[in-house]
Amino acid sequence: MRIDLHTHSRASDGTQSPDELVRAAAAAGLDVVALTDHDTAEGWAEAERAAADVGIGLVRGMEISTRHEGQSVHLLAYLPDPTYPPLAEGLTRILEGRVSRVPDVVARLNALGIEITEADVAAVSGDSAASGRPHVADALVQRGVVGDRTEAFTRFLNPGRPAYVDRYAAPLTDMIDAVAGAGGVSVIAHPWGRRSDERPDAATLEALAERGLAGIEVDHQDHAPAARERLRAIATDLGLVATGSSDHHGTGKVDHDLGCHTTPPEQLHRLLELAAAAAARSGRATPQPLLLP
Repeated sequence: MRIDLHTHSRASDGTQSPDELVRAAAAAGLDVVALTDHDTAEGWAEAERAAADVGIGLVRGMEISTRHEGQSVHLLAYLPDPTYPPLAEGLTRILEGRVSRVPDVVARLNALGIEITEADVAAVSGDSAASGRPHVADALVQRGVVGDRTEAFTRFLNPGRPAYVDRYAAPLTDMIDAVAGAGGVSVIAHPWGRRSDERPDAATLEALAERGLAGIEVDHQDHAPAARERLRAIATDLGLVATGSSDHHGTGKVDHDLGCHTTPPEQLHRLLELAAAAAARSGRATPQPLLLP
């Protein structure tokens, strides 16, 4: 089986609708795909219909923006009840933080002499749950200021660049607790991606595992081969699930093609067992994986 547990649609910052994404996953030869849009479950229903139509397995999830010990950490939450109040309230606050910084980012770009408006950003964000930096990047592409999102982030939007504006991210431990309370399981996404200091380190990951973290995304384009092997060893030592994923955003992120990294079937099985146990403990009605033969 070919399993990709981290993808994005236009419900957040991908460039395909959930339907288009799921059909592209099937065409790419995947057997199971997870939809994990940033801080939202908005694309789940459409993705489920498409998955049933084309006969591909679907795991519903989301990628939650968090912070831990001063560091940005992305948390993949699989199969939680998105209506669970602590989770829903946390997601609302995160999305409000995304939207509220757009005017400041636009103002900083204007101060650099770049003609761009909030309306330009809204026009490209479409039916996304919230406008954010990727949509600012898309507006810059449409304006001809940059050639693609990567250039927009490198020149203007990444931390330390002239148009970067910080925003709210939820405390990581609070979100691990909220996902568990919602009957789901959590996996840290690309923990060492684009970082050279290998944080969170093994001791931090151990503490998070004791808190309820279920896994680590090991195989990812932003991890060098040596980093993947060290993370895999940490996951094994701590008894955590080790996943692999594309982090696909359509044309919004280069070199992240569907299925470029995959999760072994036995690791998905462990993840789903943990999710079933979490759902039973929570007593909540959680989304079930759609796993077709």
